[in-house]
Amino acid sequence: MFARFLGKDYRRRKVLAKARPGPLADYLATPFPDSRSDCREIEIVALDLETTGLDPRKDVILSIGLVHIDRFSVKLNTAWHSIVRIDRAIPGESAVIHQITDDQSAAGAPIEELLPELLGRLAGKPMLVHYSAIEQNFIDTACRRLYGAPFLIPIIDTLEIGQRVFERRNHLIQAGDLRLFNLRPRYNLPHYKAHNALSDALATAELFLAMADNLYPGQPCPLGAFLSKR
Repeated sequence: MFARFLGKDYRRRKVLAKARPGPLADYLATPFPDSRSDCREIEIVALDLETTGLDPRKDVILSIGLVHIDRFSVKLNTAWHSIVRIDRAIPGESAVIHQITDDQSAAGAPIEELLPELLGRLAGKPMLVHYSAIEQNFIDTACRRLYGAPFLIPIIDTLEIGQRVFERRNHLIQAGDLRLFNLRPRYNLPHYKAHNALSDALATAELFLAMADNLYPGQPCPLGAFLSKR
């Protein structure tokens, strides 16, 4: 419990000391970025997971999408999208929402093969997401199952940033206001179709850049000002 108050990089070193060799240990061997870093100068990975539900104890990851931000620009040549082969039939309601069929899943790769690539991409970088509980908890569950240790990472959550902006401006938050595709129009960003992991990762990347530039126009954007407290 005390380790939580000493910062994530301290906790990273503690977990690394006990982690067995493998992809998670390799990931943990890279220091986390300094919270004093300028977001305009560092690399950030925008990530989205599509899942069969919200509970990582019983639900599974269906697809992974990500794109890197480097020096405050989205690097489209870094885009990565993978369908995950799962060990069960995809529930009908999930197939309708995510447009991923059993046949598509069967042609994908198991999470055991995809997780090393994902961890390698994230090493030493903040993870940018919209609603961090999904990505953090599902990756953590997979790491504990496959590697026997927890997943730790500094997180930027555009939902949390949006909530802070509303509260700072004394705006009443209505149901749905903090959804990714309801926040984007507030920053004059275009509409994308939801529930594709890659397009949602790109949408999150664009939203963060617009938010950060709005909060720190023409100024350094301190990473620590955006990091999730979770």
